[in-house]
Amino acid sequence: MQRQLILAICTLSMVANTAAQTNQEAFQPREVTTADIPDDIDQDSWARLPTIDRDSLDPTGRRIFDIIVNPESRYASGLRGPIGMWMYSPRMAEHLFPASTYLRYGADGGRDQRLTELAILTAARSLNSQYEWSAHEPLGRRAELEEEIVDLLRFGRPIPETNEIPGLGDMERTIIRVVRELVRETKLSAEAFASAQALLGNEGLVDLVGLIGHYTLVNYTLKAFDVQRPPGSQLLLPHP
Repeated sequence: MQRQLILAICTLSMVANTAAQTNQEAFQPREVTTADIPDDIDQDSWARLPTIDRDSLDPTGRRIFDIIVNPESRYASGLRGPIGMWMYSPRMAEHLFPASTYLRYGADGGRDQRLTELAILTAARSLNSQYEWSAHEPLGRRAELEEEIVDLLRFGRPIPETNEIPGLGDMERTIIRVVRELVRETKLSAEAFASAQALLGNEGLVDLVGLIGHYTLVNYTLKAFDVQRPPGSQLLLPHP
């Protein structure tokens, strides 16, 4: 009886793994169409609130607007996405914008973007955030994050303990584990903490936690204001 039970469990596991593999192999990115956009979405901001106009702001708001939207900024072309919603509270945006810049790029712009995008993509997948994932997958590729690692994250696969995946060393495995635990668990395990502390140091660990906290806030903003990917863009994360 026990042997039959074990065989049944093994069979079910094999069927589940085969089905998951088939679904992964069948996955194709989907293009957003106008039919995907909910009725309460403004078609300028692609969110529930319209893009705020600089002239509608008071002098303090205009000063903060110009900090974010200027030729030297990554928002040189104008407000978009979550930060477009943050500008409805300019003073909040004023504090969050430099923190976002530091957490992503470092104090001198020298932060390793491959590892940063690894952490962001892990968070996006763990939070099941289609917007964040679809925005950052191309950035991860640009930062030379390996295709095999992208797929491991995309499909939520377990972290292998061996070096069977190109580019997946101790640092990468530790970052993925830390981010997944931060999002999914009640606290970071002692083992993950010790590993991250050894590899990143105390400052690096705090920065990693801050980065994931920031993208959790981004995710809440996306959800509250139902920020959409615009028509013609690609949805790169499988639907839940």
